[in-house]
Amino acid sequence: MTAATSNPPSATPTFCEGIQYFSETTPGFETYGQEPAIGPDAKAIPSPTDKAAVFQTLLYADALRYLTLQVTASKASGHPGGFASQAEAYAALVMLGYKNILTEVGHHAPGFYSALFLDRSLEAMGITTVQQLRDRFREKHGLLGHLSGYIPGVLAPAGPLGQGQHFAMAAALLHRQTLFPFTVGDGGLGEPYIVSSMAHFHTAYPQATNFLPVLVWNGYSQEHHSMVSLKSNAQMEAFWRGNGFEEVILVNAKDFDDRNQQGDYVDSTVFSLEKRLAFTEAMLVATDKAARSALGGTLTVLIIKQLKGAGVHARGAKSHNLYPKDTLDSPHIMETLKTIALTPAAWELVRINCDRAGGGAAAKTAVTESELPLADLGQLPLEEYTVGGEAKVSTTAMGRLVATVGERDRTFVVTNADGNEASGIANINQALKIIHPTPDDLYNQSPNGQVYEPLSEDACAGLAAGLCLMGARTLWCSYESFAINGLPIWQTVTQAMAELRRPTPSTIALYTAGALEQGRNGWTHQRPEIEAYYAAMMRNGNIFPLFPPDANSIQVCYEWALSTKNKGIAIIASKSPLPIRTTFAQTRQGLSDGAVMLQKTPGDKTIAFAVVGDMSLMPVFEAAKQLATQGIGVKISSVINPRRLYRASDVAWKTCSEPDGGFLDDAGFDRLFGADALIGVAGGASGMLEPVMLRSMAKRDTFAWKRGETTASAGELMAFNGLTAEALVKRAIELLK
Repeated sequence: MTAATSNPPSATPTFCEGIQYFSETTPGFETYGQEPAIGPDAKAIPSPTDKAAVFQTLLYADALRYLTLQVTASKASGHPGGFASQAEAYAALVMLGYKNILTEVGHHAPGFYSALFLDRSLEAMGITTVQQLRDRFREKHGLLGHLSGYIPGVLAPAGPLGQGQHFAMAAALLHRQTLFPFTVGDGGLGEPYIVSSMAHFHTAYPQATNFLPVLVWNGYSQEHHSMVSLKSNAQMEAFWRGNGFEEVILVNAKDFDDRNQQGDYVDSTVFSLEKRLAFTEAMLVATDKAARSALGGTLTVLIIKQLKGAGVHARGAKSHNLYPKDTLDSPHIMETLKTIALTPAAWELVRINCDRAGGGAAAKTAVTESELPLADLGQLPLEEYTVGGEAKVSTTAMGRLVATVGERDRTFVVTNADGNEASGIANINQALKIIHPTPDDLYNQSPNGQVYEPLSEDACAGLAAGLCLMGARTLWCSYESFAINGLPIWQTVTQAMAELRRPTPSTIALYTAGALEQGRNGWTHQRPEIEAYYAAMMRNGNIFPLFPPDANSIQVCYEWALSTKNKGIAIIASKSPLPIRTTFAQTRQGLSDGAVMLQKTPGDKTIAFAVVGDMSLMPVFEAAKQLATQGIGVKISSVINPRRLYRASDVAWKTCSEPDGGFLDDAGFDRLFGADALIGVAGGASGMLEPVMLRSMAKRDTFAWKRGETTASAGELMAFNGLTAEALVKRAIELLK
């Protein structure tokens, strides 16, 4: 481009207000820029080799780089380098009409915002000019530092590495005729579960190839070289083919370099215009081929190999992040912006193409901008067991309902890494079948099953939570001890749901095989720290861990969870036969109030027990018998829905999408827990008792999990952790003195 000026010409489009520099001329514009390459009634360019289309795709890539750098420099904060290195790939996708684009790279956020500004999506947020784009970047109620579904046109959040492929695969499963490209950084490629999760997904769903990883191979990972930076092109291709990808399409900027740049990674923005156009055309042709391949049933990856930071203020890892010195007044930022500036006419042309591509703004056309139609579940066949009757397995009772949901909703998917049979929910497998290429009735396997079983909690949580975010129903089943390995993406999705601009089914999890049941397995299977994780997340406003005390209660908890929107609901229950202690009505009351009273006996003084969990009730009821012989009154309340026991001011519920402001009032709290003294009992983390301990004014104490050990029984393991009737009685008497 030619010399730039900071004085905008009089004919500058209104949306350009806030652009710092404009170029005086754009070489090639007179020949290839007179009419938009995407016609008024078209959704894409006519051909990837059309000269005008190639030229205008290059303009778009430069516009993306300019906005990305100016927006980040306006706050001296953010990440321009990674997105800049793949601007041609993103531009090619959009110009070819593909706008359902996701990313595994949260650091690409400013580039995505630039694209969504250019296609008018951000107008839904009141962002109509570049100045407003700058002002609201990385600000509250603005453009978050990392992508979120709060932003119009953004399909999924992007934060921790290794998550984006889950969202793309979930979307591909629900919309088989739509392409879902997602960018993957070569730094993120170091996270092994990215490729392994895609390999398992492809084995389970071989027809769902309409997700397209776009590897941004730029040689660097954040502040250093990426772990794959020394791979040859042949080795990189072999890597993807070895993981099941049949079509590997690589475009290497170095093949077009006419500036003799050193190293395997080069910057295409310094090529001659002729070579820049050749590189852009190659990117368009490759992207078109990759898209058709993925949509046509072939597992495909598209790779763009170009130096990190191509076209922006620095190269390599130094381009990754801006620091306080990197302002719009810094000479190196000013000079870069002048170098990549466009004319007002070029900006207008880019805006028209972006607006027309894909049929309109992503904020109006993306699949996540509307609710996904779902099957009507009707009335679930709940079966109420007699209180005090035969002991029942809670998980099995819930499994029967899960099977019904799957039979009535064929998009419904259950995910599990450790085997449903081991959790007392073999009935799920029997009814819905494990998705497997080897049909086998003995093992309940079928290629058309609805139970997804990779041996990875990340993959289980990722697909289950991703499908919910995209609008479908799912259930993630896990051992309580192992679920921690899948929780980060579940947390990401629930936070996104709290911000989401549309209703979507809550993401539901069932955690079984609690620590107290796993005596003989030892401490490796006794890790209830996940409950502490959930205890912290409850304050988020849309997180509801549920602790049904029996097989009646778990059915009502699941029924309620299915009726909710935009929440994260975890049901934690044992797989052992346990006494029936509640009616359906009691659990419905417990879901509303947070807890339900199971026993109340009179006495001269009264001790209240707040109990989280099902097996943890056993020593409490035994303690109550012993206390009664001493004339001490007892209240035993089962904490089913601890989030309801917080005070409204403790929880950020008002700012949630689909807000839920249900909290137990003081009178209700006193009815359940008012006593001369209070003991909280939890078979897991003590944090779940925080809502009770915050509100109680009585003398109080907590009995909870400490650590695991190999034991022969649940009772012995409880004793190891001090959860015995004798210990409870002793402490109750001390508190009542």
